[in-house]
Amino acid sequence: MQIQTYVPIINSEVIHLSYTYYPFPIDKWVSRLYRTMGINRPEDIEEKKIARNLGIHLTYSDKRCFAREEGNFKLININKDLDKITQREIFYHELCHILRHSGYQYKIMPDAFRELQEWDASHFTRYAAIPFHMLKYIDFRSPAFIQEMSKMFKISEEICQYRVDHIYRNARPKKTYSVM
Repeated sequence: MQIQTYVPIINSEVIHLSYTYYPFPIDKWVSRLYRTMGINRPEDIEEKKIARNLGIHLTYSDKRCFAREEGNFKLININKDLDKITQREIFYHELCHILRHSGYQYKIMPDAFRELQEWDASHFTRYAAIPFHMLKYIDFRSPAFIQEMSKMFKISEEICQYRVDHIYRNARPKKTYSVM
């Protein structure tokens, strides 16, 4: 994927640099999963659709947020009193626990392992919220692209900024550039 950025320099000239982003395995995995569900554009991302396709019961109640898996039964509960953006981010977090983790965290799991699973779920949230195959819908040249991403993907600006930081950290400059 090509990312275009503009860096101003002296005399009001601009150097146009082009970067290539090489996706991480988690990028590819999430994109493959979403595409099998027909989720190809940001507006296709719906928690209920994802849960239904994965055989997960999704409930909203006044209880705390959690994920539970017992045999073939899978459940994600989201607190209905949270705002929609927070609900969506928690859904991705809990989805990670169902898709990538095992064991009951709170009673018998060692603290270090539980902390690792929590870190992984937070990390997964950023990739599930803004999948690799949808990066093409983001105008990285816009001065307000973080706000636009937040609106497009219905998640917080903090999640967007974190994802963008990871994108740029893994982007490699192309050898060619032009002065405009």
